[in-house]
Amino acid sequence: MKGSIKKRGKTYTYVVDLGRDPITNKRLQHTKGGFKTKKECQVALAKIQTEYHDGTYVNESEITLKDFASKWLELYKATANVKVSTVRVRQHESQVLANHFKEAKIKDITGTMYQDFLLKSNEKYAKNTLSGIQSTSKMIFKKAIELKYIKEDPTKYAVLPKKIITVEDLENQKDLPKFFEKNELIDFLNICKKDYNPQSYITFLILANTGIRVGELCALKWKDINFKDETIKVYKTYYNPTNNTKKYQLLPPKTPSSNRTIYIDSLLINELRKHKVRQNEIRLKIPSWHDEDFVITKVLNFPGYPETTKQLGITMARIVENNNLKNLSPHGLRHTHTSLLAAAGVGLEEIMERLGHKDDDITRNIYLHVTEDIKKEAPQKFLEFLKDS
Repeated sequence: MKGSIKKRGKTYTYVVDLGRDPITNKRLQHTKGGFKTKKECQVALAKIQTEYHDGTYVNESEITLKDFASKWLELYKATANVKVSTVRVRQHESQVLANHFKEAKIKDITGTMYQDFLLKSNEKYAKNTLSGIQSTSKMIFKKAIELKYIKEDPTKYAVLPKKIITVEDLENQKDLPKFFEKNELIDFLNICKKDYNPQSYITFLILANTGIRVGELCALKWKDINFKDETIKVYKTYYNPTNNTKKYQLLPPKTPSSNRTIYIDSLLINELRKHKVRQNEIRLKIPSWHDEDFVITKVLNFPGYPETTKQLGITMARIVENNNLKNLSPHGLRHTHTSLLAAAGVGLEEIMERLGHKDDDITRNIYLHVTEDIKKEAPQKFLEFLKDS
């Protein structure tokens, strides 16, 4: 670690070379002047050199938080073993942080400033979103500490604010997510089977009878279906943010609990067999078929490629609108599956496991809503039982 002393007018200044910035690769130097004697300057220089060799020296950077966050994201992409979708989330969360502090230097951000950022963000974002922003912010400042850009972490003692629920919030509280009742589902599937192409029917039958996510359906391959054991193995999801048919990706599931094997009914097994026969007949007629074993595929344009989640949404919207049915999205069939399992007497824990949830408020609320009606019937059933005795 080289250092030099220069006399400038009546005072002395030291310049010390600190190597190169690990992110920008620019040469780093620390300069300090105003020493009245050369000896004072030498003592200060020696202290800096000792701290540097001991690993305790921090030359706080002039880089802005915005620029450092951008550099951190590039480093995160290159070194973190995470899905592309996770990187996109981190990018959004880091952008929220950077936009708030604008051109502020990272070294100038204090714990008070960061806590104020969380308080203001609490007014704009939901609890889970804010928690994600906090996690990303901690990673950014932790890396800044590791790379010796700053001495102290402003997130160290910060706490996530809690939202205060008001009477107005309760009045405006959203209802349960939409789902088909039993008869509505039967009508919907009958219409799909009678008036639309066979693939539309099997697509929505799979969603309704399994509760798998739309992305999991689009990623489903024939090798994932065990016709003998009547099971479907779910361990990947379809990712295509640009909806470019050829640029899809298959990614690991959202959470470890999403990796699961579920049992399916005999009706679905039989319909899947029919669908496989139809698909094979079409595939043999199209030499350009994208032969990657997908269950739900495009046929006319880009034959064999997995259908996009967006297109499945468009198809279902057209069906419900043309037939004056309840306005429901493909994801609503997942909620429908939850409600019908609950009505059939399946326990919440079993439903969670089937859906690939470790914990989920929406699923729990649907379950409690459906089973509440069953609980209301209990006193009357008890009275009837006594009368029959």
